[in-house]
Amino acid sequence: MAHFVIMGCGRVGSSLALTLERGGHTVAVVDQDERAFRRLGRHFGGQRVTGVGFDRDALTKARIHDAYAFAAVSSGDNSNIIAARVARETFGVEHVVARIYDPGRAEVYQRLGIPTVAAVRWSTDQVLRRILPDADLTGDFRDASGRIIMTEVRVSPAWIGRPLTELEAEAGLRVAFVTRMGEGMVPTGGTLYQQGDIVHAAMAVSGQSEAERVLAAGPQTGADLLEDRPEGSGKVDRA
Repeated sequence: MAHFVIMGCGRVGSSLALTLERGGHTVAVVDQDERAFRRLGRHFGGQRVTGVGFDRDALTKARIHDAYAFAAVSSGDNSNIIAARVARETFGVEHVVARIYDPGRAEVYQRLGIPTVAAVRWSTDQVLRRILPDADLTGDFRDASGRIIMTEVRVSPAWIGRPLTELEAEAGLRVAFVTRMGEGMVPTGGTLYQQGDIVHAAMAVSGQSEAERVLAAGPQTGADLLEDRPEGSGKVDRA
């Protein structure tokens, strides 16, 4: 069980809070409009903190010092990025995410090292993926047979500067597209993995656990792991 702090109690913020609480976690929600807490319902057992989400006193009341992750999902881009930076740089929260409405600002936010999600209808799922790094990913797409999955994968920083083709070969998957600086791109043979990249890959369901281990381990350790990969473990052919 972990503690989460959420700034903003709109549709996404309240959905996040209720989902995390149902998962057995403790949650504190910060919003400057006390009426917004009505979205949480009377059975919500977490904290309701009235205040500005980047105010230190408000964050302290929300137990930011104990937080595993912080999500800034208010209606203001500037407020969200400021709050995310305060959570990371002042309070040392490792897992932070900011919701944005202006895609043009994504590049700036990525350079600041703050993961962002776009203001789209699946924002809640996107935020959860970034603040619950150990959560199972159900995948964005499965083929009719159920054997192939395309999903966002978590890549160790050790892969930064390495070709995506190397990542594919070691993890036994195919990179479908990469979101870089808020924009999607189809990688070429010379595309390198960069800090802040969000990688979506197709792979065999039977090889998903092994691929995730390799990506988390980094290229050198990953190669060692693959030496013990059993034959037929589910690589995606590069035909």
